[in-house]
Amino acid sequence: MPLVNSREMFRKAYEGGYAIGAFNVNNMEIVQAITEAGKLENAPLILQVSAGARKYAKHVYLMKLIEAAVEDTDLPIVVHLDHGADFDICKSCIDGGFTSVMIDGSHHDFETNIALTRRVVEYAHERNVTVEGELGRLAGIEDAVNVSAEDAAFTDPDQVVEFVERTGVDSLAIAIGTSHGAFKFKGTPRLRFDILEEVSRRLPAFPIVLHGASSVIPEYVDMVNAYGGNMPGAQGVPEDMLRQAARSAVCKINIDSDLRLTFTGTLRKYLAEHPEHFDPRQYLTPVRDALREMVRHKIVNVLGCNGKA
Repeated sequence: MPLVNSREMFRKAYEGGYAIGAFNVNNMEIVQAITEAGKLENAPLILQVSAGARKYAKHVYLMKLIEAAVEDTDLPIVVHLDHGADFDICKSCIDGGFTSVMIDGSHHDFETNIALTRRVVEYAHERNVTVEGELGRLAGIEDAVNVSAEDAAFTDPDQVVEFVERTGVDSLAIAIGTSHGAFKFKGTPRLRFDILEEVSRRLPAFPIVLHGASSVIPEYVDMVNAYGGNMPGAQGVPEDMLRQAARSAVCKINIDSDLRLTFTGTLRKYLAEHPEHFDPRQYLTPVRDALREMVRHKIVNVLGCNGKA
């Protein structure tokens, strides 16, 4: 099966009351773990590549890894640019074989965001590539995205119809209280489901996206801290809230921090317990295994997209 764009995948997710996991990839073990989990659970997948990942691993290496994963699993897989900052990076990814891109114009004023997003949409749609836009700004830090709590803003439902109609985007990332990174909440976690419901009412049957939606699994936070980490108070989005969102209009849920924590916690634990080992195959195998099982858990218990490939 060749790489696909997100259009049909999101239509099925909306109608079926589930969401697709958009997992960030950086190297071979992460790609293998995610796609092995997808194969075991017969789940569609979105493999996300950030600008930082493209710089770290190089575009061509990541594309060849993803092509190998498609051949190995025969799953419907979208390769998606996460947080494209401008037209040029979106164009580069489209020209380089990505099937979906996000243009993040949320830091611009409304009119500039529309103009930038529309330009990307026109270029992408001519090449059968889907486009995600964003309204509202999530707080937190992830790769090149760095937004302070003071600069964060919830999505204004009054703007969503105009934005979608004028840009022609295929999906919309909204801000309802999630944030990038491992420190998402102080006190009781709360998402603005009222905003999600109002957006859904105004955009019927339209795919909504949640960024910053890792749950920051306590097991792996504890593991990181037990072996030299310093993450007191790290708190993510409760999985029951994400499942509630997946049953509604949310068709794509982004997961990155959970991958990083699982990778780092498992690696630190293994090396602490086996200081004599120096073969990367010895310590990266349990890392890959842990990542695969974490992704399987997300697919089945959070996203609900198992059996939907």
